[in-house]
Amino acid sequence: LNLPQFVQLMETFVGEDISLPTVKRLVAFIKEGYKQTEEEKMGQLEKVHRISHLAQRKLLFEALFEKWDNNASGFLDLEEVDAVLSTFKEGMEKEALRKAKKHLCSCYPQLSRVGKLSPRAFQTFLELVASEFTGNEDEAIDNLVEFLTTSVERSHVECLQSLTRRKWLHNIQQAAETSGASMEPVYKAVFKALSQDAEAHGDNKKISAYIALLEENQLSPEQGQFLLHYMACTADDAPYVLNQMLYKDMKGVSFAAVEEGKPIHVPRVQLHGNIHFWNYDRPVEERKGSFLVLPLHDARWRAFGILGLDTLQDQCEKTIFLTHEISFYQGVSHAFSKAYHHIHTLENILQMTVTALDWLYSRAPSIQTVIMYLVEPGKDKTWDYALRKMITTDNTGQKEIHSSPVLLLRKENFLRDYLFKCVDSSEVICTSVYREYHIAAPLRDLSGQAIGIFDISIRHHQKLPPQEHKDLQKMLKMAQAACSEILKTSLEETEPTYVLEVEHVANLRHAGILFHRFMLQDLRKCV
Repeated sequence: LNLPQFVQLMETFVGEDISLPTVKRLVAFIKEGYKQTEEEKMGQLEKVHRISHLAQRKLLFEALFEKWDNNASGFLDLEEVDAVLSTFKEGMEKEALRKAKKHLCSCYPQLSRVGKLSPRAFQTFLELVASEFTGNEDEAIDNLVEFLTTSVERSHVECLQSLTRRKWLHNIQQAAETSGASMEPVYKAVFKALSQDAEAHGDNKKISAYIALLEENQLSPEQGQFLLHYMACTADDAPYVLNQMLYKDMKGVSFAAVEEGKPIHVPRVQLHGNIHFWNYDRPVEERKGSFLVLPLHDARWRAFGILGLDTLQDQCEKTIFLTHEISFYQGVSHAFSKAYHHIHTLENILQMTVTALDWLYSRAPSIQTVIMYLVEPGKDKTWDYALRKMITTDNTGQKEIHSSPVLLLRKENFLRDYLFKCVDSSEVICTSVYREYHIAAPLRDLSGQAIGIFDISIRHHQKLPPQEHKDLQKMLKMAQAACSEILKTSLEETEPTYVLEVEHVANLRHAGILFHRFMLQDLRKCV
C-alpha cells in the first residue's frame, strides 16, 4: 500500500462518524501490533534501491539520446550508432555488438526495415550490448555511456537550439494531454512549433504547413484504394487546402513519401513537374519555392498520413529547407504522431465508456447519475492534475458528451474531494455529500494509476439493491478490462488481437464492442 491507499483503507475501516479518541486508540493499536521482520525490511529496501537505480539509468540514457539527437528528430540512425560502437575498446567487442544487434532486431522487427532507434530501442540496444560483455553489467553500461557521450561534440549554440526545439515538441504532447480528447489544440501546437522554428532557426522563412490523414477511398475507388484528407493547415492556406482530398491518380509526391516511408524534399517546385498546387489563384510564374513532405508513422512504423511544408508564400530566393530543419520537422511529425494516437486512445476509452453506461442504465435504475472524468496534468504546477468532465448520464438514459472544457481542481472543489482521493489511491471511494451518496470508481492505466473516474450518485440510498450492486461491479470490471486492452494496443510492441468477427470491420478497433466482448468472455467462463 502507498500512503494514499493506506489512509483510504483506514478511513473506510473507521467510517465517517467515529470519535477522535477511538481513532487514537486504533492508531496506537496498529503501531503496537504491526511488526516488520528484518527480511521484509531488507526486501523493501532492495525494492526501493532497484526502482531508484532503474530510474537513474533511464535518465542517463535519455540524456545521452538527446545529446546524439541534436535536432530533436526523435530517432537515431541504427547504423550510425553501430559504427561508433564498433570502435569501442578499439574494436575488441564487435562480436558482442553483433549478437546484441541481432537480438535487438528480433525485439523490434521494424528496425531491419527502417533502421531508426527510438529512445526505448536505444536504451534496449545498449543494455543488450552490455549484457554480452564479461564482468559487471552496470560498469559496462557506465563505460558505454561515457564512450558514446565523448563521441559527439555539441557547441553551446547547438545545445540551446536543441533545448528550445524540445520545449516546442513538449508543448505538442502537453496539448494532447490537456485537450479533453480534442485534436484542435494539437494542430495549433504543431503549426506554432513549425512557425517558431522557421523564424528562430530557419532564416525567418515564411512557411505554409498542412496535415493530411490516410482514409479509405469509398466514393471513387478507381482513383486508388486510399486518399489523403487534409485535416488542418496554417490559417492563410485554409481557403485552398482545408478538407481537400488528394487521390493517388492526381499529381503530387505525397503518396510516394507514404509508400517509401521517407521525407521527400523538392528544393524548387517550379522545376519538378509533378507537384499538386491547391491554390489555383496563384499565377504559374509565382509558383516558386521549396516543398517538403514527411510521412506520419504510428508506433509500429506504419504510415497513416503526411505532414507537408512549403515556402511558396516566401518571396526570398533562399527558401530551401536545410538538413537540420528537416530533422526537426521529423521530430515534429513524430511528436504529432504520439499526440494523435494518445487522443485516439482516449476517444476509444470514451466510446467504450458510453457502451458500458448504456449497458448499466437498464440494469441499475437506483443509480441517479454517472459522471465520467478524465485525469489530466494540471497547468498550475502547484496542483499536479485536474479532472475534466467528459460524459454525464442519468437514470432516464439521457447522455451528454461535454465538448466545452469543464475542469475540476482540488483547491476549488472541496465538496468533491472524494474524487481526488479516488485518483490519489486508485481505489473505490464511498461517501456522502449533503446526504447524497456517491461511489467514485477509478479507471486505471497499465501501471495501476487512475486515468479516469466514474462518479456514481445513488442519491439518498446508502446502498444499491444486491443485484444492481452486482451489475455495477460487473460493469466496472469489464470496463477496466476493455480499457486495459485499449491501452495495450497503443503500446509500441503490441499487435491488436481480435476475438469477435465484427472487430475486423474496416481493420479498425471498435472500442464499444470491446466491452461486450469481455462481457461475453466472462459469461462463457460462468457457463
